[in-house]
Amino acid sequence: MSYFNIDAAKAQTYDAIVVGTGISGGWAAKELTEKGLKTLVLERGRDVKHIVDYPTTNMMPWEFEHRGLPPLAVREASPMASKHYIFREDAMHFVVKDYEHPYVQEQPFSWMRGYQVGGRSLLWARQTQRWSDYDFEGPERDGFATDWPIRYKDIAPWYSYVEKFAGISGNKDGLPQLPDGEFLPPHEMSCVEKHFSDQTAKNYKGTRPVIIGRAAHITDPQPIHTQQGRAKCQHRNMCQRGCPFGGYFSTNAATLPWAEKTGNLTLRPHSVVHSVIYDEKKKRATGVRVVDAQTKEMTEFYAKIIFINASAINSNLILLNSKSSRFPNGLGNDSGVLGKFIGFHNYRGRVQADFDGYHDSTTDGRRPNGAYIPRFRNVFKQETDFLRGYATSFSASKVGNANDGLGESLKASLFAPDESGWSLGAQMMGEVVTKETNFVALHESLKDDWGIPQLRMNVSFDDNDMKMVKDFYTELSEMLDKAGFKNIKTSDTHRNPGSENHEMGGARMGKDPKTSMLNKWNQMHHVPNVFVTDGACMTSTATQNPSLTYMALTARAADYAVGQMRKGNI
Repeated sequence: MSYFNIDAAKAQTYDAIVVGTGISGGWAAKELTEKGLKTLVLERGRDVKHIVDYPTTNMMPWEFEHRGLPPLAVREASPMASKHYIFREDAMHFVVKDYEHPYVQEQPFSWMRGYQVGGRSLLWARQTQRWSDYDFEGPERDGFATDWPIRYKDIAPWYSYVEKFAGISGNKDGLPQLPDGEFLPPHEMSCVEKHFSDQTAKNYKGTRPVIIGRAAHITDPQPIHTQQGRAKCQHRNMCQRGCPFGGYFSTNAATLPWAEKTGNLTLRPHSVVHSVIYDEKKKRATGVRVVDAQTKEMTEFYAKIIFINASAINSNLILLNSKSSRFPNGLGNDSGVLGKFIGFHNYRGRVQADFDGYHDSTTDGRRPNGAYIPRFRNVFKQETDFLRGYATSFSASKVGNANDGLGESLKASLFAPDESGWSLGAQMMGEVVTKETNFVALHESLKDDWGIPQLRMNVSFDDNDMKMVKDFYTELSEMLDKAGFKNIKTSDTHRNPGSENHEMGGARMGKDPKTSMLNKWNQMHHVPNVFVTDGACMTSTATQNPSLTYMALTARAADYAVGQMRKGNI
């Protein structure tokens, strides 16, 4: 029987284990398998195959039973998830239902999750901006959080590496606060967006650049994209359904199929990771405990390297639940910061305005991208009574409807001059300063269906966030007014933290093991064969969408981990 146990353990042993199949987990799988490591990739949800498992991707609006809006009973059963814009009939099958995966809200937290192969890479907004040293140096300069252990030069080549594979459209704008990347041709701004850009450049002497957004959409397929089986973005603007053309980057369309081609990938869906196994004699993690999502049976898998990419909050949950006599407060948590300093982005501010002009023009097609104003507050110096700043995304469209009527009246409306004006809508994306009082922790008694403690969420806005919202209202309104826009209105969405997907922190990187969990390679200070490269690793949040940075950090960490393993250091 002892020989049987040894053989069974061998069958459960791999070179590497990756927990999670979202954007960062997919990259970890690709990089580790390409480097020759037999890699087990664990996903707590069901399998989703590219193209095959996108059930709504080609449905017409009238084919949805409720014309896209989920019934009231469905929305009431998931009060948090249903507040998210993605929770509609065409995509809600990719969104976790609240009642199936409960958590405790000590402060309101609208946690939107995607438990399937590909995770939220099927649902993300695909906006991809690099960070600059103004972001990596922010905590040190402003005195909040802890200093990042890396700078832009450390990650710049890895940004280039992942951009070429993913396919990023954009324009080289030459901005120090928003470094240029490896871009495919950009999408175009509408005439009104260009007008706003030109007027803002004139009114603010180039200090508030207005550019086209940078997005993970293929506008001109390169050989690396055709090798992936991906094609040019068709501008359907139905991306949340899953793109059958692979026009936007997702785990399902790109990294996992690439990893599968190596022959080194083992993908195991329906695998809820309970905890990481720590060997106190070896001073290493030896594997993970997994609960089968369907049978509820516990299994253990073993590996030399473990990448935790379960998404920021769930990665914190796994690490907090990975207790041993050496680490009674969670794996590697000698510093006591695990689960703390949770960050997110502040999307509460909105500004709308009208523009009377360009009556002979309209928008072309369904562009999957907007215009963008990089952060201009507190970039080069501290100039406000709040820390950090905000970026702005916006788009302008024609107000009028040339499709009124039927038959002859429809023809007449299509050919009639359209004298209607334009409407512009803008939203902020503010940097929330990470602080110790924003935390997640294991509940003392409540557990989920898989025997894992539920999370207690204590994450909220503060005075700094609200000052930022007010400044956004003032500055954007002034910019629009100077550019000739009218009927300028501001609004507060009152959206809870978590509702915009950008949860970060809890297992942050840092120079000092006393105040951080991970070193400059995303490697645990005290458990050197465990790496965390999803949002949990983030020290601060900046104002850029974070996914591109997750990709670059993951590729960089995987390269380092394999090198260290081959040297015998881990």
